[in-house]
Amino acid sequence: NTMASETIPTTLSAAEMVEIVDENNIPTTPQMRFIMRRDKMIHRATYAFVRSSSNYFFVQKRSDLKDYCPNFFDPCPGGVVAAGESYEETNAREVAEEMGINDCAWQHLFTFYYEDHRIKCFGDAWETCYDGPIKVQKEEVQAVEMMSMKEILDQAESGESFTPDSIFACKEYVRVKGLPEVTGNRPPVNLIDE
Repeated sequence: NTMASETIPTTLSAAEMVEIVDENNIPTTPQMRFIMRRDKMIHRATYAFVRSSSNYFFVQKRSDLKDYCPNFFDPCPGGVVAAGESYEETNAREVAEEMGINDCAWQHLFTFYYEDHRIKCFGDAWETCYDGPIKVQKEEVQAVEMMSMKEILDQAESGESFTPDSIFACKEYVRVKGLPEVTGNRPPVNLIDE
């Protein structure tokens, strides 16, 4: 048993138990998050599109403490599904934790598979329209900007550091829903600081 001698990394939530799935997205044996990352195990994650009524999206700048793509822009707040949790529960919990957004009407969009040299996951995408204030979780989020979907995709294409799985989700969003046209001026980010 190598577990006893294995030290758990000190990054955020390294020891939390996460849902591990097979290639058909069927849950298997939950694992600690750092083992899932280390062994590139297939897991579940949520991707939230938080869109203003003028079709600008809330885009996070991830903190440097994140175990995946630190300091990258992320157009889809969300996270890894905890062991025993549903996609719907994870989506609501993660957006509440990271952005302080609660009690939204969420629309389920689609589920997708994404794989690259860092991760393998079944992503589940959700959307809400929100024009209220946000309160960011400073350990996870450095800043929030408002961007159109076109700006997100153009900046990612031109080499700006965006989380690649979220860009994949953005392209799927456009494929499924079309490119949202912005109306009016870019709304300010109304940040509650406590």
